[in-house]
Amino acid sequence: MEISALSSEVTQYLSDWRQGNKDALDKLVPIVQSELKLLARRYLRRESRSVSIQTTELINEAYLRLIDRSATDWQNRIHFFAVAAKIMRNFLIDHARKTKNTKHGGAFRDISIERMQLAIPQKNIDLIKLDEALKMLEEINERRSHIVELKFFGGLTSAETAEIVGVSEITIKREWLKAKAFLYTELSG
Repeated sequence: MEISALSSEVTQYLSDWRQGNKDALDKLVPIVQSELKLLARRYLRRESRSVSIQTTELINEAYLRLIDRSATDWQNRIHFFAVAAKIMRNFLIDHARKTKNTKHGGAFRDISIERMQLAIPQKNIDLIKLDEALKMLEEINERRSHIVELKFFGGLTSAETAEIVGVSEITIKREWLKAKAFLYTELSG
């Protein structure tokens, strides 16, 4: 099926689901499952090898939390996956906090920020520190924080991010560079 047809089909199912049609969710799940799997794999690829979460567990958590959001006014397929990305991010942060607080040493779990390289040496960073840096960025510039969430956590392209944020693609690219520079400064200590 063509991407634009698939996108409008997903958008229609999201709308039907929001209006209370439970069958729409059953039709939606198989369509978005492969994209959720790709999104989950992107997240987990950034995690250190010692992380205990599997792709299936992350997808299931995202799915369960998305079901609770049936009243969300879904704009389109991209909006749905942006929300899914935020849900996955929050789940991984919650997991990292729980792991940190366990009685077995509670060491932080690291993630690699390879895609955020901007003269940044390749290294693993603490997911909780990344979340704290994103919260600081959000206080300074909410749009840049949202762009990082969509591109880094959601795996969206600059064009898809521009569509959600409502600005030009070149603005997204410019803001993305500024956000990465800010995060580099905060994470490098």
